[in-house]
Amino acid sequence: MNRNDLISLRKEAENHLVNELLPFWTSRMIDSVNGGYITHFDSNGNDSGEDEKSLIAQARCLYTMSSAHRAGYGNGKYADLARHGADFMIDRMWDREFGGFYWMMDRKGNVKIDQKIVYGLSFAIYSMSEYTLATGDPRGREYAEKVFDLLQKYSADTMYGGYWEMFHRDWTLCGPGSMGGDRKTLDVHMHLMEAYTTLYECTGQEVHRRKLLEDIDLLINRIIHPVYKTGIPQFYKDWTVAPQIKFDIIWGWDRFSPDGLKGNATDNTAYGHNAEFAWLLIHALEILQIDKNNYSELIRIVFDHTVNNGIDYEFGGVFVEGPHSGGVYDMEKEFWQQAEVLIGMLDAALMFGDEKYFEAYRNVHRFVIDKMVNKGVGEWWPLMSRQGVPIWTHMSHSWKINYHTVRAMVQSIERMNKLIDKNISV
Repeated sequence: MNRNDLISLRKEAENHLVNELLPFWTSRMIDSVNGGYITHFDSNGNDSGEDEKSLIAQARCLYTMSSAHRAGYGNGKYADLARHGADFMIDRMWDREFGGFYWMMDRKGNVKIDQKIVYGLSFAIYSMSEYTLATGDPRGREYAEKVFDLLQKYSADTMYGGYWEMFHRDWTLCGPGSMGGDRKTLDVHMHLMEAYTTLYECTGQEVHRRKLLEDIDLLINRIIHPVYKTGIPQFYKDWTVAPQIKFDIIWGWDRFSPDGLKGNATDNTAYGHNAEFAWLLIHALEILQIDKNNYSELIRIVFDHTVNNGIDYEFGGVFVEGPHSGGVYDMEKEFWQQAEVLIGMLDAALMFGDEKYFEAYRNVHRFVIDKMVNKGVGEWWPLMSRQGVPIWTHMSHSWKINYHTVRAMVQSIERMNKLIDKNISV
């Protein structure tokens, strides 16, 4: 890994983060009338007008502003923007009768969907914990712990392990099928690892450590493929593999057939998820102060599967998904998968010192900076063809927000600094 190459790539990432990506958000996201964040923008960065403020988007924006401040950016203004979002979530989105955050509000802060969705609640824990770590405001820890406690009371499956994911307002479990009450997913349990890691970092409480360790054990021994160590998307309650179906509240509707069934429904894995799982596991082990080398074989297998199957060495970037055994089903390029592989490949380079991981990083970095960034606007195109032509063109909605893109730049810069400091050369 050439030191000058690292310095050059870091400079590009810093320029994109500081001069394009963060300004895109800070110049247009604050709703000064109703509170919270405006999260829907078209291809030119103009407010596209959807009358909604979702838990997932509000929480992710809170995380983004908090983490950017904590990483040393913004000279304090991102802390103020984070506080603005925390105020809205606590004052308007919290259910004072049954507890938990509502799934969907309108722009004025009225409830549109009152369900309790663990996917969104995991990000409430994550963002509120990060907010306290970044600003010292104790409300973040308070509400992160409240949500954690509610999940242990209502969501935890004490028979088979893990968590139920879809609830009505009063925490009664939703029905089966598209309502999601009979499924458990990689997505939720991976994001709970992410959330519990930051919660434990924030509180130091033994119960948070214990539940984080339980979730890690579940991910490794139930949720990833026993042979290929790739993520399996959906399960039934007893952790038998379930065909991947469309939920009523879910990202990626366009990727399902009209009957709501995923193509290759029991043999598909997302390269972005796998890299994200691996780097989040590394981070969790660091916070837990557990030697990550104890998991080095597993982590290497996960990263190698991404390098060997997920990277497009002809056109650049990361493919969407393929079978567990290797290969590609979907050669399009989604924004969030690029973001997570950037971080993962740098972690792999730090952990194993192998040039192939840095070359994979360089590949995805070039695709993102040269093709995926909407030049003159600043955010990333959500979905592109294999060659890098935009397919979806919005800059943001409830499911495409700043969390992946900003985090990828912040975390990549941090890791490139470590590589530069180590002056690694292989």
